[in-house]
Amino acid sequence: MQESLLSRTFKGDRTIWALVVLFMIYSLLAVYSSSAGVAFIKHGGNTTYFLRSQFFMLVVSLGIIIVVHNLPYRIYSSLSGFLLVCSVILLIMTFLFGARINEATRFLRIPGTGFSIQTSDLAKVALVIYLARSLVKYHSELDSFVVVTRYFFIPVAVVCGLIMPENLSTAVLIFGTSLIIMFIGRIPFRFIIAFIGLAIAGAALLILLMMYVFKDPRAPVWLDRFKDFVSAKADNEANYQSNQAKIAISTGGLFGKAPGRSTQRNMLPQSNSDFIFAIIIEEYGLILGAIPLVLAYMILLFRGITIVKKCDTAFPAFLVMGLIVMIVFQAFLNMVVAVGLFPVTGQTLPMISWGRTSVLVMSFSIGVILSVSRVVNARAKKEELPEEAISDEGEKIYEQAKA
Repeated sequence: MQESLLSRTFKGDRTIWALVVLFMIYSLLAVYSSSAGVAFIKHGGNTTYFLRSQFFMLVVSLGIIIVVHNLPYRIYSSLSGFLLVCSVILLIMTFLFGARINEATRFLRIPGTGFSIQTSDLAKVALVIYLARSLVKYHSELDSFVVVTRYFFIPVAVVCGLIMPENLSTAVLIFGTSLIIMFIGRIPFRFIIAFIGLAIAGAALLILLMMYVFKDPRAPVWLDRFKDFVSAKADNEANYQSNQAKIAISTGGLFGKAPGRSTQRNMLPQSNSDFIFAIIIEEYGLILGAIPLVLAYMILLFRGITIVKKCDTAFPAFLVMGLIVMIVFQAFLNMVVAVGLFPVTGQTLPMISWGRTSVLVMSFSIGVILSVSRVVNARAKKEELPEEAISDEGEKIYEQAKA
């Protein structure tokens, strides 16, 4: 009876479900260890503040995955344009009325609730869904530069342009993810190269305007951060973070210092979010910390590719591939920053770092991937089911037949 209940609740790719559990375990252990000291100082001696917050968000995220993976994935095709327009509106509202935190306006407060959302995370997923739908809708016109510019490049440019002034790293992440999706969708490579050139020119122009017209202090910070990363100046704030992360990693060694025994958590800013990977290595080492997580994200990528291969239509294939690329790309960007191979970006480690909007958005994305997997698995049973089970209502009929 118990197995039947589990199989009915957690459908789709079981390996991905196992990875979700693994990520949540690492998240709770690492968030508590990395933030206990900060919580004690900032929250009146309550060392479990961030742990309770993360536990609540993970419970909510699990509920989101369960609900979303039971929804038919085709609804995202019809809602793709609407979701993109809504995300652009939210980005504009954030740019105009957003809350300024850490010298950047990235969050939009929800009146009367005390909560805030990072709208760039919502836009990231909405853009992936839109690109997946557009690759299907305009598949016969992808050789037209006008069509590709109008329905692919302009939406990507609008989203990245609205995000870039306040969050350069997220804009670059979204831009890179979009290029990979378009390349997989067989948009001509010469168009992608042209778009990269236009994007570089547009970004350079925007930075010049921010520096000399609007006198925005963030543009010089970006340039200084890059210069200091190249020159490895130890007195720069970003390089201070990177250096502290390197110390954490080097002292962790192969097997780590043991859970809860990190010393760098008290000196490393954003130790429970941007640099949580370094704390995990410090406490669990390469063997139990770094290697399992790297393998976990690689397995997630492999399972996504496996689901894509089983799809018999283009939209779910592009949808899964886009979401998987988004998650894994962000994960490895966070990791290379932690080990000092890339300038500090401020990107979280998906499903592990402490967060709110990012955790919920990643959970939604995994739910969508599992939704496609659930339908694919149902259709794989078609030799055991009547023909009508392979229709749009196939998953429902399959469950009835199985019962």
